[in-house]
Amino acid sequence: MSSSGMSIFEHINELRSRILRIVISMVIITIFCMSIGIKPIIFDLDGDNNNANNLKLYYPYPDPFGNIALQLTKYMESTLLPSEVKLIQTAPGQAFFAHVYVSLLLGVIGSMPIIIKEIYGFISPAIGKHTKKIGVINVFLPTVSLFIIGMAFSYVIVIPFTLDFLYNYGVAIGVETFLNINEFISFVLQFFLGFGIAFELPVVMYAVSLTGIVDSKFWRNNFRYAAIILVIFGALITPDGSGITMWFIALPMITIYLIGMLAIRRREKKTLEIS
Repeated sequence: MSSSGMSIFEHINELRSRILRIVISMVIITIFCMSIGIKPIIFDLDGDNNNANNLKLYYPYPDPFGNIALQLTKYMESTLLPSEVKLIQTAPGQAFFAHVYVSLLLGVIGSMPIIIKEIYGFISPAIGKHTKKIGVINVFLPTVSLFIIGMAFSYVIVIPFTLDFLYNYGVAIGVETFLNINEFISFVLQFFLGFGIAFELPVVMYAVSLTGIVDSKFWRNNFRYAAIILVIFGALITPDGSGITMWFIALPMITIYLIGMLAIRRREKKTLEIS
């Protein structure tokens, strides 16, 4: 029996039930995004057909050929791609599977409250109230926030610059650009995942330091080696070989490395003051 009064098999059954609820939530949201679209109702408030004064209210409606995944793909196409580049499919079903990938991503994002709730519910019996508070403030919130910030940074800055750079390079050598929809979605999702994970570096540093294995001096003394490793990581994770895009990962990661180092140093000072 464990300290919580449950046997190992009861823990396994509880874990299975929680994972099942997470999977069901993701499947429901994924299917919703594949079968439902968002349509606006436009109210002309003053009757003069002036679009600036119109009120738009959005509502969901069944439309598998104009679903949320398709609408999001079109939005990404309009905001990320140069206007001269068109998305194409070179084999039947590529557009469908690209929208499945987008729906799965939305399923994961939409299920985050349930994922968090189930993970927290599973581990909470094993930790005290004070530890729970510290975990939420110092680990959980920064983890989620940094992942979202990493995705937003890639979407707003890195992906548009990269696609525009590669397109203009093709124009310079006389190549007309057509982009496969599957490759476009994979490209975007790769950047989302890469930057989301990369921005978790301060949390990893903080967690390692909490174990007592290393302190702030370790991170400070090895900064040069860390910078080299981060540049190499940036080169490996970026899908183009321009040598420019990698700096959009390396430089922010070096910056957040320094932020993590300062956060660890601040925690050490607080610990010394308390003791």
